[in-house]
Amino acid sequence: MAKDKVCLAYSGGLDTSCILAYLIEQGYEVIAWMGNDFEAAKQKALKIGASKCYVEDLRQQFVELMCFPAIQANAIYENVYLLGTSLARPILAKSMMQTAQKEGCQYVSHGCTGKGNDQVRFELAFYALQPSIQVIAPWRDPVFYKRFAGRNDLLDYAASKGIPVTSTKSKPWSMDENLAHCSYEAGILEDPDTTPPEDMWKLTVDPMKAPDTPEDFTLFFKAGLPVKLVYSEKGSQKTVEDPLELFLAANAIARRNGVGRIDIVENRFIGLKSRGCYETPGLSCLRSAHIDLEGLVLDREVRALRDQLVTFNYAKILYNGLYFSPEREYLEDCIVASQKSVNVRCRCYKGSFTVLGRSSETEKLYDASESSMDEIGDFAPSDTTGFISVQAIRLKKYGKKMEEMGQSLVKN
Repeated sequence: MAKDKVCLAYSGGLDTSCILAYLIEQGYEVIAWMGNDFEAAKQKALKIGASKCYVEDLRQQFVELMCFPAIQANAIYENVYLLGTSLARPILAKSMMQTAQKEGCQYVSHGCTGKGNDQVRFELAFYALQPSIQVIAPWRDPVFYKRFAGRNDLLDYAASKGIPVTSTKSKPWSMDENLAHCSYEAGILEDPDTTPPEDMWKLTVDPMKAPDTPEDFTLFFKAGLPVKLVYSEKGSQKTVEDPLELFLAANAIARRNGVGRIDIVENRFIGLKSRGCYETPGLSCLRSAHIDLEGLVLDREVRALRDQLVTFNYAKILYNGLYFSPEREYLEDCIVASQKSVNVRCRCYKGSFTVLGRSSETEKLYDASESSMDEIGDFAPSDTTGFISVQAIRLKKYGKKMEEMGQSLVKN
């Protein structure tokens, strides 16, 4: 009889390598699927026993469909996390489901932990894309997680199966890397008071060891999307406009200058708190530049409404794995209406990102003569008297009420 087929999201790491062997042990035919071009990992999957291994280059889609809209929205979770893992999951899930359908798989599987966010992100995407699909989640199966109570058990299992792994018992943290970032969690990092070891970080130069000379570059935006990056390399000026090449160039600049490291305790969707360390170099620069340009070209009330409605909720939707949802489509339609064209001059230096200046040829909300302290312009200072008087009406009433109640704001 033909074996049931399962399409496994395979990374080449400890967890998914052990899960691949385990699924074969349970009698499944496993189709491994990967979202990056890593020949060594593909050969590893085939050696473990996968009948096929698909490798898809999704970098262009990832930048254009996920990273750039997140920049438009200034998306950030809990004021710190730039959603590097969250952004990748919808693209991965969709391509993986296409492979599962092509191969006639009855099941899909993943290596996400039973306490994390990624299980939710992947599975909600799977069910939206193909409602009839069945999911095998080993880390939620008592038979599996009782057999493999911790990472040391996985390391022992990998050794018994002859599976080469990069994780060791001395460095047991888990890593997830994509074009936008690398995340680190588990192991010694589960103590939030433990400082990440210096040899953990793999994408960015230690800010203390970064070049002593600042690196300047200019970003051009249109409709809130990065469209051009101008920078210097080995004494000559370089210009990149292709979205993927622009993103890679921004990554390279930020990485060599130590920009993009964060260390946070966040609130997972399922209700647990989690300590995570992240490196998000290029995306950090692009988002910060976009925030700055809006100060020049975006109306105050539009910006406030966008921040309340879109920025917070878009990040929350991405974080919680609800990309394939009607609310995400609605919010993305709202983003475009708030964007303008502008260019931003930037600097990376020893772990910091700084805006040196900004200008726009199309948007004139900023008027230097109106704001200047050295000329009157079209705004008469005397007009402010009436403005203050109107704003003070309710505050005077509040102050009078407090005095009548014997609770003077001055004395309190």
